[in-house]
Amino acid sequence: MKKDPVCNMDVKEEEAITFECDGITYYFCSEGCREKFFNERTCKLLKTEYDLIIVGGGPAGLTAAVYAATLKINAFLITRDLGGQAIDSTKVENYMGFDFITGPELIEKFQYQLIHSHYVDHLMSDVEKIEPVEGGFNVTTSELTKYFTKTLIIATGMTRRRLNVPGEEEFQRRGVFYGNIQDFSFVQGEDVAVIGGGNSALQIVENLHTVTKNIYLVFDSTLTADSVIIEKVSQFKNLVKYEGFKVIEFSGEDALSAIKIREKAEEKMLMVPVKGIFIAIGLQPNSSFISQLVKLNERGEIVINPDCSTSYPGIFAAGDVTSAFGKRIIIASGEGAKAALSVRQYLLKSHKEKGVTA
Repeated sequence: MKKDPVCNMDVKEEEAITFECDGITYYFCSEGCREKFFNERTCKLLKTEYDLIIVGGGPAGLTAAVYAATLKINAFLITRDLGGQAIDSTKVENYMGFDFITGPELIEKFQYQLIHSHYVDHLMSDVEKIEPVEGGFNVTTSELTKYFTKTLIIATGMTRRRLNVPGEEEFQRRGVFYGNIQDFSFVQGEDVAVIGGGNSALQIVENLHTVTKNIYLVFDSTLTADSVIIEKVSQFKNLVKYEGFKVIEFSGEDALSAIKIREKAEEKMLMVPVKGIFIAIGLQPNSSFISQLVKLNERGEIVINPDCSTSYPGIFAAGDVTSAFGKRIIIASGEGAKAALSVRQYLLKSHKEKGVTA
C-alpha cells in the first residue's frame, strides 16, 4: 500500500494514479488529488479556504460531499476514515437499488463517487478544534493545519460504547471486537462471547452460530431485542446465556484467551475461556468536539431542524450524530443530501445579503 500525499488515503500501488516529479513517483487515489498535488507544487500555495467543510466520512458525510460537488459548492471533506459504522455491516438490506449488499461494498461505491465521479477535496485526518471567526469558522486538524470555511456539516456518526474494564484496550483486534468482523477465521471453531442484549448483539449471535463452537451471551439485565430474533437465537444449541452478569476483566497473553464475569450483586466470579469477544452494548454520538457551539439533547445528539441546521448559524449536521429519527444507512444518506442542499441555500442567501453574485 502507498499513501496519497494529498489526502493521506491508503491506495493500492497497482490501482493508484501516479505522477513522477524530480525522480520520485507519487501515488494518488484519484485524478483530483493528482491535479491538486501538481497545482499546489507549481503554485506553492496550499488551499485552505472553502465555502463548506464536511466533518465525517460515513454515509451522511460522503453523500453530503457528493451532493456538494454536484451543486458546485467549494467543499472539503475531513474524516478519520471512510465508511463509518457502515463498514462493519455484514448485511445491508433494501438500500434503494440493492435487495442486499454488504457495508464494505456499499462504501466502496460511495468512495468511487467521491474520488472519481464527483471529486471533492478530502483529507484523512481528525478535526481537533472548531472556532467561530468573522465570516465563518477556523477548523484545525490533527496535523495542526488550519482551514477556513463559511459553513460546516457535522456528520461524525456514532461509536460503539466500550465496557471500560481491564484488558479491553490491550486486546483490541486481538480478540476484542465491536460489532461484527468481516473475516470470521479468527474465531472459527472457537468459543466466543457476545456482550449485550439488544438487536445488534443477537444479530452477531446469529452470524456466529454456524461458524464458532460455543457462544456465551452475557447481558446484565434482560434481552431487549425484537421478539422474533430472541426466539430464533434461543433455538441455537451452541448458545449459552449468562443473564444478569457483567464482564469484569479480559485476560490472555498475546491474544485474548478468557473473560472474567460476575453475577450482579454477587461476589462469585466465573472465568470463561474464549478466543473472541464481541461487544454490542449501544452507541454514543461523536459530538463532544462541537458541543460548545451547538445544542445537544439528553442523549448527546446534535439537535437539528428539518433542514439539518443547528442552533448555531452556518453549522449543519446530518446522520447518526443528530437527533433525526431512525439510525439507518439510507436515512443518514438522505440527511447528508438534505444538509448539502441546505448549505447551498444558506450560501446563496448570504451572498445575496452581501450583494455578491453566486
